[in-house]
Amino acid sequence: MIRLLINVGITLLANAVGLGVAAYLLDDMTVTASAFLIAVVIFTVVYALAQPMLTQMAISAAPALRGGVALVATLLGLIITTLLTDEMSITGIETWIAATVIVWLASLVGALLLPLVFLRNRRDDRARR
Repeated sequence: MIRLLINVGITLLANAVGLGVAAYLLDDMTVTASAFLIAVVIFTVVYALAQPMLTQMAISAAPALRGGVALVATLLGLIITTLLTDEMSITGIETWIAATVIVWLASLVGALLLPLVFLRNRRDDRARR
């Protein structure tokens, strides 16, 4: 149960990094500070629900499509998040494409690096005991 909560926390933090980096880098993507946490939660839930379904569809239709599933799930998460949150907007096809790639990449890097930070802190705490 604790591992599940840690994984959820890391996923939320990684997606927050992804959305924050995209909003910072892209002029046509805005997220207000008050809506940021709501956007992260909505995006994470949509992504978590869409990704397995899209993966299953890709496996049954064409196994070569599996690599693009994360990008499609990220785009779907952004679309639904902007529809449900008035204080997050993305305008222009180039911005949609860039936001999808940036959020996906930054979330991936965050998901890879954040566990290392938490594990190192936990290892350091055990070493002190």
